Amino acid sequence: MSKAKLTILKIGGSVITDKNEELAARLKDINRLADEIKNANTKDLIIVHGGGSFGHPLAQRYAITDGFKEETQKIGFAETHHVMTVLNGLFMDALIWRGVPAVSITPSSCILTKKGRIFCFEEKPLKTALKTGFLPVMYGDAVLDADLGFTILSGDQLVSYIAQRLNAKRIVIGVDVDGLYDADPKVEKKAKMFTHLTLEKLKNLRKTLGKSAACDVTGGMFGKISELLPAIEQGIPVKIVNATKPNYIYKVLKGEKVEGTLIEKE
Repeated sequence: MSKAKLTILKIGGSVITDKNEELAARLKDINRLADEIKNANTKDLIIVHGGGSFGHPLAQRYAITDGFKEETQKIGFAETHHVMTVLNGLFMDALIWRGVPAVSITPSSCILTKKGRIFCFEEKPLKTALKTGFLPVMYGDAVLDADLGFTILSGDQLVSYIAQRLNAKRIVIGVDVDGLYDADPKVEKKAKMFTHLTLEKLKNLRKTLGKSAACDVTGGMFGKISELLPAIEQGIPVKIVNATKPNYIYKVLKGEKVEGTLIEKE
């Protein structure tokens, strides 16, 4: 693995699931994305996907993010983690059936958080997988927490952490809108999309960014941007694109020009 070439690709849960219906996978989009990832043939790539209608409703129902407070939450933790492995399995099926040497790395088996933040991360399996030429696939997960007992580790925190630790060249965020807006484009028809932002401009704007109305225990777009700030401060550019549009992920992985929002340190 060449650290200077590493790309972290985040596929949002809203892209691969229908957030309006619990446990509803968008298999057509999962298969299309698998085709695009295979055809892009990007070396030194790590994929992280969100939970969408698989992980978020259960995590919210059992208040997993808040930590262990009562016995009934234990089954909720187990269910949340399990359905995430199911969604991950569907994504892995699509990649592997296309001949992509993808390997799932379960976050809860190698990460421990403390008050919701990554505290301990055994990185050797991930680094070894990359070095061997595999495509590691991770996801937002229900994880054990040193102080809270357990919590939810968002895919966005995971993306930012890995990018910083491994000195990634870039981060690509695939969502279900065209980029970053000054309001929720699904609600506000006149919402303005930003094509390019510097870190300073982003910090001034993030408090006004609209939150998604869909169920998301990790904070919607505001949460995503907040998690990415440390990586951007480290000089890692972030490109936000619409992963529901055919060939957008393929093009951005190939370095081609794609509509979206580019966020850079300066």
